Amino acid sequence: MLLIFFLVTTTMDVDSGLERKLPPPAPETQDEAPPIKDRNVFVVLISKMDQLLVEGEFLRIRDLREKAKEFMANPEDKESLPEKKVEMIDFLDGNGPVEYLVTKGVISLQNDNATTYKTYLITTNELVAAVNELRDDLSMLKYGKPYGKALTKGQQKAIREAIPQRISEAEPKNVGGK
Repeated sequence: MLLIFFLVTTTMDVDSGLERKLPPPAPETQDEAPPIKDRNVFVVLISKMDQLLVEGEFLRIRDLREKAKEFMANPEDKESLPEKKVEMIDFLDGNGPVEYLVTKGVISLQNDNATTYKTYLITTNELVAAVNELRDDLSMLKYGKPYGKALTKGQQKAIREAIPQRISEAEPKNVGGK
C-alpha cells in the first residue's frame, strides 16, 4: 500500500532540455540546399578543452554575445559581415507593411565530442541571448517595451521576422584534434 501511495503521489522532475524550433521538413523535390556565402556564416567551434574558436580566432565566452550581436546586426554594412535583404514587415504600428533590412546571417555552432555539457550550454545560451537582445532593442524602438513583455503575438511575430534566430548546430566531432 505504501509503495502504491508513493508512486501515485510522487512527482518526477522532467528535464526540459533546450528550447528549439525545428525547421519544416525539406520538400522532396529539392536536390540540394542553396549555397551560403562565407560572409553570411558566423562559425563558432568549441574544442575538447572548452575553448572557443570564433571566426578563426580564440575568444572568451564572455565576449561571444557582443561578437554575435555585431555579426547579426551588421550596423555599418561591412563587407566582412552578413548581407541583408529587403523584406516587407508589418510591425502592426498603424503604418502598414514597411521595407526592413533583414540579415542573411547564420550562426554555425560545432563542438568537439569531448566538450563539456556546461560549456556547450553556456555557449548556446550566449548565442540565443545575442539574438534576444537584438530583438529587445528593436522592440523598444518600435513599441517601447522589451520583446517578451506585453507585446501581442502579432508584434512578437513581426520582431521575429525582422530579427531571425538562425543557429545551426553541426554534429559533434573531434574539432580540437586527438
